[in-house]
Amino acid sequence: MSRPELVGNEGLQAHLRAQKRERGLSHAYLLAGPAGSGKHTLALLLAAVFLCTGKEEAPCGACQGCRKTWLHIHPDVKWFSAPGVGEVRALRKDAYIRPNEGLRKIYVIEGMQKVNPSAQNALLKVLEEGPSYAAFLLLSDDEDAVLETIRSRCETLRLSPVSDEAGFAYLRRRFPGAPAEEVAKEARACGGFLGRAVSR
Repeated sequence: MSRPELVGNEGLQAHLRAQKRERGLSHAYLLAGPAGSGKHTLALLLAAVFLCTGKEEAPCGACQGCRKTWLHIHPDVKWFSAPGVGEVRALRKDAYIRPNEGLRKIYVIEGMQKVNPSAQNALLKVLEEGPSYAAFLLLSDDEDAVLETIRSRCETLRLSPVSDEAGFAYLRRRFPGAPAEEVAKEARACGGFLGRAVSR
């Protein structure tokens, strides 16, 4: 399995590398950006960093932690899509069960912009008082739809559109058999958010 590729956002990537090197990653991140901006890819990479057991700089891409995370089969990475209050309460209980394989347990919540206030408030307590091994990656197309109380307990990572040139280079690698003219057209049409081009 190849390493997920977060295109562009070099400043964000450099910030995370420096943070890991200097003080370690935060326990909670809000990944914010429009649909197709790379939030899912960034969540995969961060989860792999948390669970990497390789001797190289994390994520090494070769260890079981990395490979299982990228294949979506790691038992310590739990994925949720716009959960309701009942699911969040179940998540809170699960957070106090120690990890199965890794040193950390990662909760990825996609579609935070669709999570109602009651469910967000239910999540607040575990963000504040959860066990030290639990980490939370909250993905939102709309940062302002996330309650301020949640945002204040997370570090926000904002994803930006990539240039047409970077988008073209990535799409050429991703779709090597496609005509260059068509790839260039898609790179321009997606507005710098490559997930939109890939999903067409």
